[in-house]
Amino acid sequence: MALETTATLEETTVDTLQDLVTINIDARDGFREAAENISVPELASEFRTFAAERDRQAEELKMYVEMNDETPPSEGSFAAKLHRCWINFRDALTSDDVQAVLDEAERGEDTIKAAYESALKDSAGSAVNDVLQQHYAQVKAVHDRVRDLRDARRAAS
Repeated sequence: MALETTATLEETTVDTLQDLVTINIDARDGFREAAENISVPELASEFRTFAAERDRQAEELKMYVEMNDETPPSEGSFAAKLHRCWINFRDALTSDDVQAVLDEAERGEDTIKAAYESALKDSAGSAVNDVLQQHYAQVKAVHDRVRDLRDARRAAS
């Protein structure tokens, strides 16, 4: 058996990277949307920072997909787009748009965190495992920050 390199990844690992590209794009787009619709400038700034980080992660993963002669996704999932439309509708109906946006952002962060946890389990020993570990640490930090912002906002209400 040949030693796996970043240019000779197992097909299942490449599929996992494709999924992570999509979910990073979804998270990026969600944070961008939240930044545009939230009424607190400090939160909007943080969300733009989080969006840039997710974009960087997606681009890094795309590189590994391309190294393996595959075409990475260039946009997020249809389900995520539909979910963002629902958030916009719900925000228009709710009096506390900041809390609703934070609730949805935390829910989205739960999703990406779980996706990375699954990917790490499935790709243990892979040539991209270190990259996935680094991404996961960043995802977890943002997840925890968003959760803390959500909980602080709720406690202040």
